Amino acid sequence: MGKLQSKINFHTAKYRADGSVGQAGPSGASQQHSPAHTGSVTSVAALKPDLCVSGGRDKSVAVSSWRSGAALRRFTGHQREVTKVTSALDSSRVFSASRDKTVMMWELHRTSGPSQHFPGHDLVVTGLAVSPDASKLCTGSRDNTVCKWDTETGECLGRAAISRNLVTHLCWVPGEPYVIQTSEDKTTRVWDSRELQVAHTFPAKQHIQTCCDVSQDGRYCLSCSSGSAGHGAEATLWDLRQTRGRVCEYKGHFQTTTSCVFLPRGPALA
Repeated sequence: MGKLQSKINFHTAKYRADGSVGQAGPSGASQQHSPAHTGSVTSVAALKPDLCVSGGRDKSVAVSSWRSGAALRRFTGHQREVTKVTSALDSSRVFSASRDKTVMMWELHRTSGPSQHFPGHDLVVTGLAVSPDASKLCTGSRDNTVCKWDTETGECLGRAAISRNLVTHLCWVPGEPYVIQTSEDKTTRVWDSRELQVAHTFPAKQHIQTCCDVSQDGRYCLSCSSGSAGHGAEATLWDLRQTRGRVCEYKGHFQTTTSCVFLPRGPALA
């Protein structure tokens, strides 16, 4: 298949914001920061090279510095816990989904309230993906639907429903109009966001697909699954250019794998 442009790392090292690497444990303990939330953190996403955004059970969204650990901004407005957060990299817009069935858009420099509100799902919103230019937003829910929105107007541009498609995660393919979606029906789908139609569905796995990510070059997708007692809980690498798609599987977890990510290729990862 050739060398992947983005490497998958299952190492226990801690990668710092300055690109250096430190080992976990007594000889290289990771830096401790003050809590950004009063309850559990439910989702984290990169915002800028030195900033991240997080959502929590405390119903809030926080923007924090990777370097100092300080929470620089806090957004409140959801009525129930935040389930997902995302942002177009280097954008000033932050998006949050919630168990209150809504999605909100926040501006980093806005002093009060969300700048846009996206109601429309009938159940908890569990998937959130924004286009690279932050002009379009795709959302997914346990109500079996995927919706597309105009972030400027808040208008719903499309809504698609598939029976038993309980959405678990969404991510946008860099440089493409495609969105990857994982589901409790054990499949990984590729959506064409232009018409909001399924362009491809990869072969179903044996367990619920809980999360997904796409490599920076847009060629590969990584999904992870539920499992218990060493059964399932694997990560699957898919080739987006092939019909069947599966390249390989990574096993070793004994319980449900809830998150996966491609690490960008750089000096610390070469």
